[in-house]
Amino acid sequence: MANEKKKVLVIGGGFGGLFTALDLANDAEVTLVSDSDHFTFRPLLYEYLSGEVEAWHIAPDYKELFGSEINFVRGVVEAIDFANQTVKVSMRDELFGYDALCLAVGGVTNFWNVAGAEENALPFRDIADADELRNQMTRALDAVSPTLAPQDVRDELTFAVVGGGASGVELATKMSDLLTDAFRRRGLKGEPRVLIFEMSDRLVPGMGEEVRAYVEKTLLESHIDVHLETRVLEVTPSGIISEHNDRRTEIETIATVWTAGVKVNPLVEKLDLPKDKGGLISVNQTMQVEGYENVFALGDIAKVEEVAPVLNGTAQLANQESALAADNIRAFLNGKDLKTKAFEELGEALSLGTHNAAVLIGGNVVGGALARDARFALYTSRLPTWHHRLKVGASWFFEGTTPRPLQPLGYS
Repeated sequence: MANEKKKVLVIGGGFGGLFTALDLANDAEVTLVSDSDHFTFRPLLYEYLSGEVEAWHIAPDYKELFGSEINFVRGVVEAIDFANQTVKVSMRDELFGYDALCLAVGGVTNFWNVAGAEENALPFRDIADADELRNQMTRALDAVSPTLAPQDVRDELTFAVVGGGASGVELATKMSDLLTDAFRRRGLKGEPRVLIFEMSDRLVPGMGEEVRAYVEKTLLESHIDVHLETRVLEVTPSGIISEHNDRRTEIETIATVWTAGVKVNPLVEKLDLPKDKGGLISVNQTMQVEGYENVFALGDIAKVEEVAPVLNGTAQLANQESALAADNIRAFLNGKDLKTKAFEELGEALSLGTHNAAVLIGGNVVGGALARDARFALYTSRLPTWHHRLKVGASWFFEGTTPRPLQPLGYS
């Protein structure tokens, strides 16, 4: 039929895939395939851990977001036939056809083949990860007696974060504030111990010196132990073994949380597409996969030339790429010329605990409660769909974003 809409299939429901699908909803028959039933707004996952936001704020169901405008299919993509333009999804008998395909499956946690890391370290990429970490923190607190000596309490409540980038810093400061608050409420002696392990010689590599200076000051004030130029050799069920200046150290921990980067999604490894040395899909400036005019790729799995290193792996890059990809998929389906776009660094905003943040504005760092409020306002505007932004914004405005204490398990 002449008026029948063209089919766009989006694989992956992170920032890149979701916003591409939403952008194209009125112009094509859009189907999004994801192995999860919900989107996760990862920049606020740290606030979910601390109870400043609720799950529905940052992890809405796809069906709630899409309504009848976009088809949602939950499943794992098993194979893609680029010649016949079909996709096989697990637990589905039918093949899904497309006129244009958008690959946006994102990366997965990279444990860098460190012994015991995949088995014993906690990833931190979804709601379930945050729930598990919060439960481990609460169980550890419940096991400590108020009569225990300060040094013994510190040993019983030691947590490690591997990775000193933005994710590791944001996570460590949230954990420190939550644990410190719990000490006060429970009458425990001493203070908790939170450690950050980073291989490079600086924290938040890629960010400006102004932000780094504020981060370092905050970590010092929070009594968070920072281990730079330190390589993690092994993660055991009860601790972490590291090396610095050829000296090995073993520290017992309640939990080790892994935020030390992502690697290519296993699906991408199986696809016979042009890739760079790191296994990322090679795409041109229009977000098209090289040699495949109707296949687009973006986000953590795509290598776009001339993108500033500071943007790699960020939500803001995926958002910018999704807008360009949607425009160009629309143009491709209509036989029009495709565009290119220079991706820009839109600013830096870091959460630094339950009552603090750092926001870079005009080359100057604004910190404290004002920066925290500004960060919430910024992310409200970047949540998916206007109706979800409205509901979440109203909830934050009227109900607040007060942290939820680490109450004893079973406490009501």
